[in-house]
Amino acid sequence: MKAMRDPIVTLLTDFGTKDYYVASMKGVILGINPRCKVVDISHHIHPQDIMAGAFVLANAFSYFPEGTIHLAVVDPGVGGARAPILIVTDHFFFVGPDNGLFSLVLRKEKIRETYVLTEKRFFLPEISQTFHGRDIFAPVAGHLTLGISPKVFGRRIDSLKTLNFPEPIVRGMNLIGEVIHIDSFGNLITNIRREGFSQFIQGRPFLIKAGKGIIKGLKDGYWEGKKNELIALFGSGGCLEIAVREGSAEKELKLRKGDSIRISVKREQ
Repeated sequence: MKAMRDPIVTLLTDFGTKDYYVASMKGVILGINPRCKVVDISHHIHPQDIMAGAFVLANAFSYFPEGTIHLAVVDPGVGGARAPILIVTDHFFFVGPDNGLFSLVLRKEKIRETYVLTEKRFFLPEISQTFHGRDIFAPVAGHLTLGISPKVFGRRIDSLKTLNFPEPIVRGMNLIGEVIHIDSFGNLITNIRREGFSQFIQGRPFLIKAGKGIIKGLKDGYWEGKKNELIALFGSGGCLEIAVREGSAEKELKLRKGDSIRISVKREQ
């Protein structure tokens, strides 16, 4: 994979935008290559929520041009035993901690090679034990935009840490999933994907139970619901969502990540 003529670096972190953290990372990258474009995916991942970071990254990375460098930092183990890594896939580069943050991405992308970042000449001269995003990951991403070969950044490895993401389970006439993400609109996004849903339902009538709410059928879009109506639909990421038209399903149902969503079909007579 060749370096991009007009390189792009994306950033995903749990740093928020109140402090100097994101700006300093951008400054490091642009100090190395002022010609590159830096694009924010999100900086409002819940602090230390690696699964949330993995989910958001997996739903955004593929829409960027081939050769984009995705820099992601949700890193509760910063300064500890987890390794800083560079992953090269068929279409992209990924830079960040080896803590499972790239687990969902790598279900969609084929790995070509992975490196532990060991070459300190590509880091900042002074490395803080609390801010590898600025001192290690950002300068590596910046140097990658210059077309430097990935293999010079460190030692090649053959395995990565992965997270165990929950999968829906079938119990009798029920498909049981759970809330894996809550977006800024209060929509409850589940781990039930369209393919698994269709395979379970097989055209039969069904009910969806989410907390105290019971929903019959699906909507094609938010617009089909009445104002303040509790609805279910498949969102842009291909997952079943529970939503309230012009409201918040999170507030309405008082559900959190990890709470179960149950789909029940009637037993055939």
